[in-house]
Amino acid sequence: MTFMQKTLGTAAALALTAGAALADPALIYDLGGKFDKSFNEAAFNGAERWVKETGGSYRDIEMQSEAQREQALRRFAEAGFNPVITTGFSFAEPIKNVASDYPDTKFVNVDGFLPEIPENVSLISFQEHQGSYLVGVLAAMASETGTVGFVGGMDIPLIRHFACGYAQGAKATNPDINVIANMTGTTPAAWNDPVKGSELAKAQIGQGADVIYAAAGGTGLGVLQTAADEGIYSIGVDSNQNYLHPGSVLTSMLKRVDNAVFEAMSDGENLETGKMTTLGLAEDGVGYAVDDNNADLISDEMTAAAEEAKQKIIDGEIEVVSYYENDSCPALDF
Repeated sequence: MTFMQKTLGTAAALALTAGAALADPALIYDLGGKFDKSFNEAAFNGAERWVKETGGSYRDIEMQSEAQREQALRRFAEAGFNPVITTGFSFAEPIKNVASDYPDTKFVNVDGFLPEIPENVSLISFQEHQGSYLVGVLAAMASETGTVGFVGGMDIPLIRHFACGYAQGAKATNPDINVIANMTGTTPAAWNDPVKGSELAKAQIGQGADVIYAAAGGTGLGVLQTAADEGIYSIGVDSNQNYLHPGSVLTSMLKRVDNAVFEAMSDGENLETGKMTTLGLAEDGVGYAVDDNNADLISDEMTAAAEEAKQKIIDGEIEVVSYYENDSCPALDF
């Protein structure tokens, strides 16, 4: 083999290696951090499952401020990563701003909404109200005081969507139940304030709540800790948080962000874009968690009630009203 042939062969190998690297996906987490034990961590777990099953690799980054969103998107797109996957509704607008500048890059946003979706953008949403309805059923059956609580993170329609489904499930199970709902704040800082979460949980306990559902990212960790300290039940969200306080976390409302990220990475450059994909109970996009940490808390009667409600929702016999329909909830006043 001549020197030129060897050189060309090496160059070709390097080109293939570079091409493979350029096709690697990237993952950008929302504020609150990769290991928030909730929404972002679910995305991380999906990415890690993809690595384990395919042997692939990806790059990721954690946001430290709002200003970094567009910067991170451009950085990964210019480096050739594809697709670029983001978590959190706040990425939708930055993606809209950059997508046209990188037509060969596919962007994915979990939880966001755009009235017009660019051709190279995929939006993934969930029927959170359906899964929340089921944990509302379980909360009402577990409650001995007849009062249950909800602590949300940032006060946005998405979190009201969770609360509304929860209240509907609780009141369908016990029409006389009292549902207390509080939001942590109106800025992104509301996702990472466990001290405030603890304060809100204590206030709800003072009003008689003996089950509190937290949909608040890192703030929810304060809710779950306080519930354990005060001897009441909590309900986790997004990821399975039952293990955080075994015997105290009644269940967790699963939002399968992990599956969404896994599928996006698996599809890679073949990912279908220009549309919104919505995942609910029928698609196993939402649900509730039962494992060794909470099995003793969920009776056969509770399981039967939740499973019956699940099937009726899938079959259309139960319609869980979405907060998005008219920015209001039939079972809860905000």
